[in-house]
Formats: sequence, structure tokens, C-alpha cells
Amino acid sequence: MKAAAVIAFQPRKTPIQQRSAVTVEAIAEATIQVLLAVGLNRMTTTRVAQRAGVSVGTLYQYYPNKQSLIYAVLKVHLTKVGQAIESACRANPGASVKVLLTAVVTAFLDAKLQRPEVSTALYAAAAEQGSAEIVKHVSRRAKQVFTAALAEASGLPPVEIEFVALMLYSAMAGAIRAVLEAGAPPKMVARLREELQSLCQSYAAKAIRPT
Repeated sequence: MKAAAVIAFQPRKTPIQQRSAVTVEAIAEATIQVLLAVGLNRMTTTRVAQRAGVSVGTLYQYYPNKQSLIYAVLKVHLTKVGQAIESACRANPGASVKVLLTAVVTAFLDAKLQRPEVSTALYAAAAEQGSAEIVKHVSRRAKQVFTAALAEASGLPPVEIEFVALMLYSAMAGAIRAVLEAGAPPKMVARLREELQSLCQSYAAKAIRPT
């Protein structure tokens, strides 16, 4: 997507004063609540403004359209997930592959399951026009940090470990999404935590050959 198109979905301005920040936070939370209540297709800026307790004019001061609202909440969500993965990697310098993977899988799960209903609602939002770019950007950053950490843990150069990191990241993301879209019942979530660790550890043990 061209840069000009992406810019059209970004917020009009960034809040500076605390009052403005509170308003933007209220609008973001209202966007999520409306998504959960009526779905993506029936979500409108008017509904969001009403749920946030602000005028439509106030909302438009920050977000020019529905797509920019979706872009904003998705960016915040994905950034939190990416930061959780990065923090897990940076908190385990020099750790073994097993220890690193345990930390990363746990961090990924915790971030996505903190508010499972929000994570589920945003999967549909991620398919909206303009959203693919932020998904790619945040995922690329997290994958780069994960790849570097795996390379350090395994002793292999990043160019050799990159595919393994991609497979592990995709396995985590796909498994979590499947459970969330299945309703995320507690028993299934508990099993996911156990079996996703086993899946990633088993794959890594076969795919990574330390030098």
C-alpha cells in the first residue's frame, strides 16, 4: 500500500495535554466495545462517539474516519504484543534455546490472552484496508528481535535461523488465534499453554543444530 494511503488512516493529531489523552483513551476503549457489541460491519464513528461520551466532532479532531479508529486500536494492541515478545527476548540474554522459547511463548500467550475478547475482535479489524501495513510492521520488528535472540541462544547466524524463527512465530500466532476464535474456554486455554510450549520446543530441538 502506498504511504499516502496509510497516512489517511493515521490519527489527525497526537494528544499532548492529559485531558486530551484521556479523551483519546476513552475513544479507543469505546471502539473496542462497539466492535464487541455490534461487529466490524455495523461499527460507525457515531456509535463510537456515543459510547465514549464525546461528540462526533471531538472524535473527528483525532480520527478522520472509521478506518483510522480501527488502525489506531489495532496498532496499540499489536505493539503491546510485540513489546511483550521483545521484553522476553531481552530478559534472557545468553539463555538456552529452551529457556528462551519458554519465555517467548509465555509472553506471547499472556499478551494475547490478557483480554481475549479484544484479541478476537481485532482479527477481523486486521483485514481492513490499511491495517495490513501495521500488522506487517509490528510483526516484522518482533520477528527480528526473536530471530536475533534465537541466533544468540543457538550459536547460529541470523541468516540460518531466520526460517526457524518464522516457523515458530507463525505456530504461536496461528495456535493462539485458533483457540481464541473457538471461544477460548478455560480448559482449552490451559491445554494451549502446555501444548504450544511442547510444539515449539520439539520443533526447535529438531530444526536447530548448534555449532
